[in-house]
Parts: sequence; C-alpha cells; structure tokens
Amino acid sequence: MNKTKCLIIGSGPAGYTAAIYAGRANLSPIVVCGPQMGGQLTQTTIVENFPGYPDGVDANQMMMEMQQQAERFGAQVIPGIVTDVDFSTRPAIITLDEGDKIEADTVIIATGASAKYLGLPDEQKYNGQGVSACATCDGFFYRKKVTAVVGGGDTACEDALYLSQLCRKVYLVVRKPFLRASKIMQERVMAAENIEILFEHNATGLYGENGVEGMHVVKRKGEADEQHYDVAIDGFFLAIGHKPNSDVFRKWVDTDEVGYIKTIGTTQQTRTPGLFAAGDVCDPTYRQAVVAAGTGCKAALEAERYLQTL
Repeated sequence: MNKTKCLIIGSGPAGYTAAIYAGRANLSPIVVCGPQMGGQLTQTTIVENFPGYPDGVDANQMMMEMQQQAERFGAQVIPGIVTDVDFSTRPAIITLDEGDKIEADTVIIATGASAKYLGLPDEQKYNGQGVSACATCDGFFYRKKVTAVVGGGDTACEDALYLSQLCRKVYLVVRKPFLRASKIMQERVMAAENIEILFEHNATGLYGENGVEGMHVVKRKGEADEQHYDVAIDGFFLAIGHKPNSDVFRKWVDTDEVGYIKTIGTTQQTRTPGLFAAGDVCDPTYRQAVVAAGTGCKAALEAERYLQTL
C-alpha cells in the first residue's frame, strides 16, 4: 500500500499547484490524475488569460508543464480514479478503481466540475473547434463574430452579456418561453441590442467543415407548429450548468444543493480535519484556472500546517 503525507486527487491547475507547494514542503505528494489528465482545461485549445504566457499557450502544453514542475519537486503522478475514501481511520485510506489503496495523512480534493452538455454527438465532434462551456475562457476568439449561448438562467445571461461585448451578434437559445434568470439579468439581456433571444428553441445539432459554421434548431418542439431551421454561427457556448465531481466525498464534506464542496471561512479546509478542497469542485462562482491554482496553493499550505499539529 502506498503511503503519503499528502494525497492530491485531480490533475488540473488546482491539483498541480497544490502538488508544487506540497513537494516544495517535502511532503512527497502523490497526485491521482483522475479520468482526464490535466483536467477540463485541456478541453479548450489556447489559454490566453493565465499569467505568464503573453502570447497565449496551448492548454495541454500548459498542463504538461505544470505536471513537470510538480514532479521536479518530488510529486508522484499516478493514473487512477478514486472510488472510495475513508476518514474514519488515521491515516485516511483511499481506494482507486483498480483496487489499489493509498494511506494519506492529508488529502486535497481537486476533482473539478464537469460542464453539462446537451448530449449531442456534434458537441464532441466540434469540441475545441467552436464548442465551449466557458465564455470567459474562449469568448476572446470570437471577436466580431456570431455566437450562440444555450441556457436560460443567470449563467447563460451572464455569458451572453459577456459575449455581446465582443461579438457582432449573440443568440440566446432558451428551451422555455421565459428566462429563469434574475430580474436584473433579464433586463440587461433584453436591453442588449446585439442579443437575440430564441425562446422555445432547442439546438439539435451543429454543422461546419473546419469547425462550427451553424446550428440546427427546432422551435416549439412537439407542437403542431413545430419548425426546423438552421442558424449561421461561429461559436456555440453551453451555459446549462456544471456538476461538481464531489459525489465520492459526500460522507466527509458539506456541499451546497448542487454539490459544490463547502470550505470553512476563507480556508480550503472541509469539515473533516485533514481533508481540503481546491479548485472548481468548491467554486461555483469563478471557475477560472488562475483562481483554481490559487486555491491549490492555499490547500497545500494549510495541509502542511495541519501536519505540524499531529
């Protein structure tokens, strides 16, 4: 059985930053990389808003460099998915999908949050080629172009407004005949001249030769006056929510109604001593790589201080 002073679950910006700090503190951390090496950031192409890369950087390259930096300070990165955690004993026992177990004095949960998709095959086909789940990450690439945002809540309205400052036109595709967003957000969207709301519409597919060139939509699906037509767009943004990857930890942490892990005060400490959370799994607000990295730093520093009390 592997043993470590600090186990980090997740290999995104939060996980690797935690590993860098834990490694420099001589904690010999182990990083369980999870189902997607590098985290959800690797689903995008170029990252332009992370400090230190004035010309932007390929997302996969950035995450590989973070991994190399963590390994330079002694972090061990291993494949696997955590299927069970047991904090009833000290050290805690973590079980991986292949049955391997790890004993850890401290654990940092950095498993992120997965964007919800419509389930269209075209979403995967055009992922990184016009399909995105992060307007603030990728909107810059669509300056003076036409985009569509799917969703009717606050996040969708915020994304549409953000894109409206960059894009020539933004379609807001709303399944219902009304917006679920707060009144103030509705008013702002309605007032934006270059946002067109497509009420009672569903996106059914995408098309394009070398990336997204348009979307197939259906209006009033299932009704007698159902209509099918195409809308020319350059970018397709999902804003129907995120699911925090926190299920396996629910017994040991408090979460909000969506599943985001609650931490104590301004720290990354959960309600279980020695168990910390960092990154998007505990951040329903910002969901940015640089913010995740900052919380990964905090979690590692707090883990180090916790170990000094044992």
